[in-house]
Amino acid sequence: MKSWSAADHDPRRPSPHAKGGALMSVSLQDAIATSGLRSGGTLSFHHHLRNGDAVLNATLQACAALGLRDLHIAPSSVFPCHAPLVDHIRTGTVTRITTAYMSGPVAEAISGGVLAQTVTLQTHGGRARRISNGTLPIDLAVIAAPSVDDDGNIGGADGVNACGPLGYAMVDAAHARHVIAVTDEPCGPLRRVCIPAGDIQVVRVVSIGDAAYLTSGTTARAPGAEAQAIADRTLALIAASGLLQDGFAFQAGAGATSLATARQVARLMGDTGVKGAFIAGGITAAAVEMQRAGLFGKLLNVQSFDRAAVADYAVNPDHIAMSAAEYASPDHPDTVADRLDVMLLGAAEVDVNFNVNVTTTGQGRIIGGSGGHADTAAGAKLAIVTMPLRARETPRVVAQVRCLTTPGTSIDAVVTEAGVAINPERADLSERLRHSGVEVIGIEDLQSMAGPSLPTNASGRVVAKVEHRNGSILDRVRATSD
Repeated sequence: MKSWSAADHDPRRPSPHAKGGALMSVSLQDAIATSGLRSGGTLSFHHHLRNGDAVLNATLQACAALGLRDLHIAPSSVFPCHAPLVDHIRTGTVTRITTAYMSGPVAEAISGGVLAQTVTLQTHGGRARRISNGTLPIDLAVIAAPSVDDDGNIGGADGVNACGPLGYAMVDAAHARHVIAVTDEPCGPLRRVCIPAGDIQVVRVVSIGDAAYLTSGTTARAPGAEAQAIADRTLALIAASGLLQDGFAFQAGAGATSLATARQVARLMGDTGVKGAFIAGGITAAAVEMQRAGLFGKLLNVQSFDRAAVADYAVNPDHIAMSAAEYASPDHPDTVADRLDVMLLGAAEVDVNFNVNVTTTGQGRIIGGSGGHADTAAGAKLAIVTMPLRARETPRVVAQVRCLTTPGTSIDAVVTEAGVAINPERADLSERLRHSGVEVIGIEDLQSMAGPSLPTNASGRVVAKVEHRNGSILDRVRATSD
């Protein structure tokens, strides 16, 4: 991935004349200086370039050069590419973080206690809710814009770093006091507009990052034999649930098991002639294939997980962008998460009360966060966690999760290679499975098979709080002692 700094703006390259209220700036640093941002202010960023994003790093470098300190950053997610943020924390440029997910060096540093103030870990829907209702006010939203047209409209379908819909940035742009669009691709008419022109400063740079890193982490892994076995059990559960019928609404994560299950669901829909209404959430090549095959009417996309999804969004009128608020905010009147029939979820840990941890390892280190996990689990008619009993000798079905990300009251079933466990509150589902011949096993039995949990070394001060989609605090993460 090409790295760049605030000094990389090239004055020899012509900038477009932006109309519609968009104001061209000479450099990112100049744009920040004229935005009204002050020390102590709040900046937001989006993560649609995932591990290929370079805009957050360049923005904070420019802020440091301007002498700004005590900043609160509210990125929708933090990835390994954002490692320079650790130095900005150590120097006091950044003192507060609110986000829905973090991994890599920043997460490791937060786990170790580098930040004095407690990080807030939200859900994607909870983040959209708080920005929209003003309880997370944004002073400056900095948007990595793959393309900006002559009128100042922003799109994610065009440009060398096209990344698909800008669902998280849509909310930020609508509610921030000031907006800067950072682009490496001013161009003519856009094929798709995500954020309409308005009072937005536009900065042209050499590169906003590298969209080749869009497929990263869980999205890059192929399913093995174990994942395929779990997918087979999950398909049997979905088939027995009674939900797989015309009008079916579906979301699968980007992990190997979820993708394997999605392809199994596609085959079953093709065999039975079921026509679904939509696939939602982060869209993958598997989802594109299902919609193109006529199995689903529409794709409702808040972010793209691979280049196939990006390419399809650019040309497919039934591939529709949605904002994070439309996707998962509990304040939205018709949120897509609440219209799902089946949601496939992953987990770092599940306990005997069906509580889920996707935030920390069993040893207490931060490795992620809810993202849309708790949002979609709460909304879907059938929320299924798919996972192996163990990973690298570490039990994943445990007596009690080390960090509560998604309450067990939202989880209907857990599927492992050893069997299917059904939440006792879903006696109706257990009865359906019994009549269909799908064997159900107790969650306590799965925990016993997984083996005893390892001790945690997270015993220090609280470094992060886990916030549910409604703003309530579910849990707190303590610093690791090593």
